[in-house]
Amino acid sequence: MADKTRSRRLREKRKHLGSWAILLVVLAVFAVSTIGGIRLRQRNRSYEAREEALQEEITAEEGRAEEIEDLEAYTKTKKYVEDVAKDKLGLVYEDEIIFKADE
Repeated sequence: MADKTRSRRLREKRKHLGSWAILLVVLAVFAVSTIGGIRLRQRNRSYEAREEALQEEITAEEGRAEEIEDLEAYTKTKKYVEDVAKDKLGLVYEDEIIFKADE
């Protein structure tokens, strides 16, 4: 009789031990997945911030490209040639009078 009681208690202890082991494994999986989720959210936030910064750079570069295109169009005009001739070479039209300020 004592052997039966003892083996019964031993089986119950093993059953409880198995339940605790399963609970421990479930908690470990939950902890690992929670930590992984937190890390993924942090990484996602940093990627979103980087994407936003890059989008701002793209917008700025598009504006710069537009300015360059406008300058290129201006350099092909007669007005540009006249401005360069006056500013850099000091040339004027025959009937044009230039006044210079005394220094």
